[in-house]
Amino acid sequence: MMLDIFSSFDPGINHINNTSPLMFWMTVLTSIILFSLSMWTAPTAMVVMSSSAMKIMNDQSNRTSGAHIKGFNSLIVSLFIIIINVNLIGLLPMVFSYSSHLLFTMSFGLPLWLALIMSAIMYNTYSWTASLLPGGAPHWLNPFLVMIETISISVRPITLSFRLAANMSAGHIVLTLISTYSANALFTSVPSLLILTSVQLGYIMFEFGICLIQSYIFCLLLSLYADDHP
Repeated sequence: MMLDIFSSFDPGINHINNTSPLMFWMTVLTSIILFSLSMWTAPTAMVVMSSSAMKIMNDQSNRTSGAHIKGFNSLIVSLFIIIINVNLIGLLPMVFSYSSHLLFTMSFGLPLWLALIMSAIMYNTYSWTASLLPGGAPHWLNPFLVMIETISISVRPITLSFRLAANMSAGHIVLTLISTYSANALFTSVPSLLILTSVQLGYIMFEFGICLIQSYIFCLLLSLYADDHP
């Protein structure tokens, strides 16, 4: 018999199948434990490395004017993690390396550079235009300095994209050459095979570091470009 309308919410009363209150509280406690695992369990190595990489790039972005642009830090940190993963995946055998192609790098470098330029022009046109001319220059040099600065800013996405693609392509070419010579030595000379295999393993570790460094440089330059924002 129900005493009032609020008695229907009592976990100890189930008028349909007389379920024990213990089952109700066990369900609640299990849900709380599942949703709060990250508060008391130790993080995995992958989580620790990802968090460290995100913190490094976030600290770097905070040192530039990009910290005052809404959403810029999150964009740079996300891009940093994406490029690291793409670079490392490209080291796997029989996997297409996207970061060694200019189309992939330009698809990140050009839109982000253009977004910074358009944002600076729309925010303060006069301040951004004045930044093209360094202070204290002779008057007769002003047209040439403005032209040189404009060209320097215009080629930034090209140099940024070429740097990442060229470095990743060079590493894959070297690994391909070493693998080719190792395959030939497999049927000719065992000592040469052992030496080439050791060299290849060492270069793979070196290329692993190159993947991280090039990802950092790509995002570092983008964050430094934000210093030109008014």
